[in-house]
This record gives sequence, C-alpha cells and structure tokens, in this order.
Amino acid sequence: MGTITYSVFTKPWKETPLPELAALVRDMGFDAIEFPLRPGYQIEPEDAERGLPRLAAAMQDQGINVASVAGPLTEPVFAGCAAAGISIIRVMFNVGREGYLEAERRARETLEATLPLCERYGVKVGVQNHCARFVPPNSLGLRALLEGFDPRHIGAIWDSAHNALEGEEPELGLEIVWPSLLMINVKNAIRIRKTGPEAEDVDWKVYWTSGRQGFASWPRIARYVNARGYDGVLCLSAEYSAEHEVERLAREDVAYLRTLFDRPS
Repeated sequence: MGTITYSVFTKPWKETPLPELAALVRDMGFDAIEFPLRPGYQIEPEDAERGLPRLAAAMQDQGINVASVAGPLTEPVFAGCAAAGISIIRVMFNVGREGYLEAERRARETLEATLPLCERYGVKVGVQNHCARFVPPNSLGLRALLEGFDPRHIGAIWDSAHNALEGEEPELGLEIVWPSLLMINVKNAIRIRKTGPEAEDVDWKVYWTSGRQGFASWPRIARYVNARGYDGVLCLSAEYSAEHEVERLAREDVAYLRTLFDRPS
C-alpha cells in the first residue's frame, strides 16, 4: 500500500507571510497545502504565473508540497500551476436562479472548454461536491457531472462533510466517485436549529466542528479508503465555526487523521 499525504487548506491564514505559513503548516503536522488562489490572499489569481512558483519555493524550504490550489480556471493559473509543480485546481459550481439542470449544463461546458488547458499544461481540474445549491451537491451528482471526462484531466474531489450533510453513506459515496477520484477533503459538521419548535418555517444552520464530533464518520471513511489502498491526498479544510480555535483544532484533527489513515508504506 502507498502512503497518505496530509494537506491543509490555508484559507484561515490569509495574513500570514509565506515563510511563516510554511513553518506553521509543518509544525502543525501536515505534509502539504491547498492554497486559496483568490483576491486578498498572499498570491492573487492575476499573479499566478509568477506567484505560484514563489509559493512552492517557500513551502519547499520547510519540506511542504503544494498539492492543489482553489482558484479560477484561467490559462495563467494553469501555467502557474505547471511551473510550480502543482497538479490540481479545485473548483465548485453554484446553482443560481436558472435551476440545477441549467447550472449542470453550464458546468459541463466550462469543464469541456478547460480540457485543452489540462492537456497543454498537465494540470488536472478537481470538482468538489458541496451540499445545498451547488453542482453537484452529492456523489451521484458528481458522477453524473463528470461522466465522459478522463480523470487524467478532470476528476472528483470528494468532501466528507458535504457528503454527510446530504445524508449519504460514506462508503457508498466513495464507491460512486472512486473511478474518477483525485483527492479527498476532510472536515466535519452538524446542523443546529435556528428557529424555535413552534415556528412554521424551520431554519437550520451548519456548524463546522472537529473531526470526532460531526455527522461524517472519519473512522468509516478510513476503513473504506485503506481497504481500497488509496494512495493520495487527504486535505483538511480547516473550516471551523469556532474561528478563534482554528489552529488548535487543526492540530488535533491532523493528529486524529494520522491515527486513522497511517499505514505501512
């Protein structure tokens, strides 16, 4: 069996200079990062071609790899990823007023238009499932969206918390997307009722919590993944409603993940 790479989405550390971020990531216990290539972060999309190699160099100084970026599907981003040795761009597609089927059609058009960039630069596009008004909200939707695409270019990023929030069994969700799986996102969540018991219109909010606490069973995911010999990236999203506790919770969660997923190489 191969080994797991433990990555973390660095979105919570927007203001941290890259050398300090690399040292923090290593100290927390991670091997790699996913970087939010978005306006206002250490590197912005318009500077991708020069900035992403600089990001990769800063991380490599601390022995950290850049496993993926979350960013737009533009040619400069593909070129920057290729120059920096970053293999995956993670994307999501939301559903607007047009409804789900039209949003799905537009998402497929976007992915089809991206194929030449994937081939030219050797960089993959990973589509993540996301509950509620996104294409796709669940594993079946992810499979349908990706039908016909070669996972050497375009594949699935399966998210444990969104899978659970949609009510899917983790083993079934993983089985459904396994042929196109590029990466696994790990986080956890519960729903908390916002309205009182007598309210006619019931409203709930999602509370992002630590790995041991939420709807998603990380032990069940680990048993399935280990049985199938997954050899890839687990990316901790580091998304917590207790934002002042992010670093502590991320440290605890990666340590917990290692107890579940570590295995002989």
